[in-house]
Amino acid sequence: MRNPYDILGVPRTASEAEIKKAYRKQAKAYHPDRNANDPKAKDKFAEINAAYEILGDPKKRAQFDRGEIDADGKPRFQGFDGFGAGQSGPGADFESFTFGFGSGGPFGRRSSRGADDLFSHLFGEAFRAAERSGGRSSGAARGEDVEATLTVTLEDIAEEKKKRVVLPTGREVEVTLPKGVTDGQVIRLRGLGRGGPLNEPGDALLTVRIAPHERFTVEGNNLRLRMPIDLEDALLGGTIRVPTLTGSVDVKIPPMTSSGRTLRLRGKGLPGKEGRGDLLVTVEIKLPDRPDEALLDYARKRRAEKAI
Repeated sequence: MRNPYDILGVPRTASEAEIKKAYRKQAKAYHPDRNANDPKAKDKFAEINAAYEILGDPKKRAQFDRGEIDADGKPRFQGFDGFGAGQSGPGADFESFTFGFGSGGPFGRRSSRGADDLFSHLFGEAFRAAERSGGRSSGAARGEDVEATLTVTLEDIAEEKKKRVVLPTGREVEVTLPKGVTDGQVIRLRGLGRGGPLNEPGDALLTVRIAPHERFTVEGNNLRLRMPIDLEDALLGGTIRVPTLTGSVDVKIPPMTSSGRTLRLRGKGLPGKEGRGDLLVTVEIKLPDRPDEALLDYARKRRAEKAI
């Protein structure tokens, strides 16, 4: 993958807020739902999310800046400190680096504690357990965890859809979103990481990214929506159509409703562990597009009365 800073179009000195703003802008522009006729939009959208998975996480960003991980989030090989230090010539003191586990091992004339340390570094507890048991395996070592990003929409969460995702191992799985899922939450799929003939597989770690929505903002399990209403509905009351994630509904506006008033639609938010959240509709009074003389006369009269 390309440099994540280049993908999001931000400098290395960008703040967390600048990175988040750039991600939201690009994610909205390349969201597959808004680019149904552009086959490249889906790949671009995935690339943007992968870049934000690195730069949106302060720990991963620091690791990338130090060169410890690459643009895909995979560790870079740093080499072994001190390996070969002080040697001169292609075969200098090679006999001190043996591969036997005891004196007179099959691959050298004497045992080397440095070789044991190297194997211990490479194979960790598996090597130490084998050494303690005289070379007999005392249990399978655990394989490598893999990481992936799962991008979902608010509609996906509201409808509790199952999502398919391709893991770095090439395996495609179907994921059920947990109730109350939040942006940045990590879902652990046990046993779906990398493994080998002699060890059990690790886990797959899915980072959930909630795509920005053009209408709704998320507040926990609640959703917030700003809704314009006509002046006559605000004054006299009326019924308006309000969009939700599962379809539009009729909402009654009480008479003399001021701009900024919030109406609560219970159960029209996102599913949570203790039930669904609500939709909070904040009304905004919309004035007529063209001047209304009767309305202007009324306003002038009101102003004159207040001046007395």
